[in-house]
Amino acid sequence: MMAKISLRMFVLGIIFSLALWAVVAHLLAMPVIPPPEQVLLRLAQKFTDVIAVHAGYSLMRIVLGLAAAVAVGYPVGVLMGYFPRVNRLLAPLLYLTYPVPKIALLPVVMLLFGVGETSKLLLVFLIIVFQVVVAVRDAVAVIPAETYAPLRVLGASFAQIVRHIIVPASLPKFITAVRVAMATAISVLFFTETFGTQYGIGYYIMDAWLRVNYLDMYAGIVVLSTMGLLLFALLDWAERRLCAWNRS
Repeated sequence: MMAKISLRMFVLGIIFSLALWAVVAHLLAMPVIPPPEQVLLRLAQKFTDVIAVHAGYSLMRIVLGLAAAVAVGYPVGVLMGYFPRVNRLLAPLLYLTYPVPKIALLPVVMLLFGVGETSKLLLVFLIIVFQVVVAVRDAVAVIPAETYAPLRVLGASFAQIVRHIIVPASLPKFITAVRVAMATAISVLFFTETFGTQYGIGYYIMDAWLRVNYLDMYAGIVVLSTMGLLLFALLDWAERRLCAWNRS
C-alpha cells in the first residue's frame, strides 16, 4: 500500500514540531535549548554564506552514495531473484556481511581509503546497497513463473523481461528499502563528517557544539532534518509517479 502524505500534513507536522520545541524551550529556559525563532533567525543569517556550503557537501555525499548503491545493488538483486543458482552462490556472502553494523567498519574503511571523500561515500554505499539487494531479490523471487510466459512465447530477451515485468514488480519494495536505508545513511554520514573534513553538516554541527554556539548547532540540526524531509518527500513523489498502479 502506498503511503499518501499531503502537503497539508507536512505543514501541520512542521508547525506542531515548532510549537512543541517552543514550549519545551520556554519551560526549561536553558541556553542549551534556545527558542525556535532565534534558531531560525540565525539560520536565515548564515545559510547562504556558510550553512548552504556544508549542506551541499552532505547532500552530494548522500546522492553519490545512493547512486552507486542502486547501480550495484539493483542488478545484483534482480540476478539473485531471477536465477536460483546466482542466489545460492551469493546468498551466503550476503547473509554473512549484511548483519554487520556498517559504522563498525568505519576504522577499517578509513585505514584502507583514508579520511577523505572516498571513505564517506563508501560507508553510505554499504548502508544502502545491502537493503537494495535484499528488497529487490525478494520482490523478484515472488513473481509467479507464469507471469513470464507471454513474453517468453513472443521471444522476449532477458532485458525486455526485466523492463516490462521485473522492474515494475520490484519498484515498490525497492523504494521502500531506499526509504528505510536513507535515515541510517544520514545518521552515519553525520558521524563520518566529524573526521577528516572541514565541510559537511555533521562537521558544522559538531564544530558549533565544541564552540558552545547553540544557535549555530541547532541551525545545523534544522538543516539536517530538512534535508531528510526533502529526501523522503522526493521518494514519496517518485513512488506516486512510478508506482501509480500500486495505489489502493
